[in-house]
Formats: sequence, structure tokens, C-alpha cells
Amino acid sequence: MKTYTMYPNVKIGEGAIIGDYVIIGHPARDQEPGEVETVIGDRAVIRSHSVIYAGNVIGDDFQCGHQVFMREANTIGNNVSLGTQCGMEHHVEIGDNVRIQGQTGLAEYSFLEEGCWLGPQVITTNTFHPLCPKAKECLMGPTIKKGAIIGASVTLFPRVIVGERALVGAGCVVMKDVPPNAVLMARPSRIVGNVFELGCPFDLIDRPYREDD
Repeated sequence: MKTYTMYPNVKIGEGAIIGDYVIIGHPARDQEPGEVETVIGDRAVIRSHSVIYAGNVIGDDFQCGHQVFMREANTIGNNVSLGTQCGMEHHVEIGDNVRIQGQTGLAEYSFLEEGCWLGPQVITTNTFHPLCPKAKECLMGPTIKKGAIIGASVTLFPRVIVGERALVGAGCVVMKDVPPNAVLMARPSRIVGNVFELGCPFDLIDRPYREDD
């Protein structure tokens, strides 16, 4: 008995295994069912209770843990794995041979190059001021270059570039680019200013946050 849901215009490769209560091809808010093609490569393993929206293109030998959530319009290479309870927003690009551990969150417009590795509970971000009225005009997640390693519970700021083969230690908050081959270790957090003093790095607005909002 079939225990998963497959929307129209979904292509599943040979040898794929689809777990119980999986949903594949769920339309985005502005789409009709089947309007956008969804492609899952050969020998994929999609475990139970995962949801993959329409418009994703996923390569061969993909596998994911349970309860993985994936928004629309992502591109994923071959031999990629996503751990249990990972969340991926839209317009994310992932190269071949990438490993992502459980409960990691990938923001819109994040880019992961070939062979990089992300530990559990890594968070990528894509906007400096989420409540700014111009926030959607400058969305951009981080870029993690080929072979870089991101430790557990790391937070990556918007637009940062983690260089090839760099290693970011567990718990780091990465606010600036990391050079290739560098090793970055965590430091204690500290208060550095007031939210109402923040400016817009793109000069789209004078102040993203105002006391009278």
C-alpha cells in the first residue's frame, strides 16, 4: 500500500526509496499542482515524514533523514546527504558530495560547494535586519567553498564566504569571510551596541529599526 503523496509532474529516478508519509512536489504558494517539474535522481533515499516542494532538482544518490523539509527551487548535486530534521528554504544551491548533519537550517540563497561538510544545528542567515521594509531586496546567504568544514552549532552571517578547506570550530558566530585553509575558533559573545543605532549596509534605508515602530 502506498503511504506517501506524490503531486503531478514529479520524476523519480530508478531505484529510489520513498518512506512513509513523504510528500513530494508540494506546490509553492503561488503555484498550481504540477505547474513546476520536480526531479529526484537515481537511488535516492527519502525517509519518512519528509516534505519536498515542487521545483527542486536533486541529483543521484541523494539521501535524507526523517522529517526533512525542503522549499521550492533548490538545486542539489549528486551524492548529497541531509540529516534528520534539516530545513532548507528556497533557491539554495548544493554541489556534489556534500554532507549536512541533523537539524541544520539553510536560508534562502545559500551556496554550498562540492565536498563541504556541515555539522549538526548549523544555521545560515541571509538578511542583516529581518524586519526592515527593504529586507527582501538584499537577501543573500553565505557561500561555503569546496571542502570547507563547519562545526556543530555554528551561525553564519549573510554574505560571508568560508574559503576552501577552512575549518570553523563548533559554536562560532561567523560575521566576516574566512580565508582558505584557516581554522576559526569560537569566542564569548558580548554586547556591542543598540539595535536602534544600526544602519543599512546597502544604503536602502536610514535606520532598519525605529523606537516608534
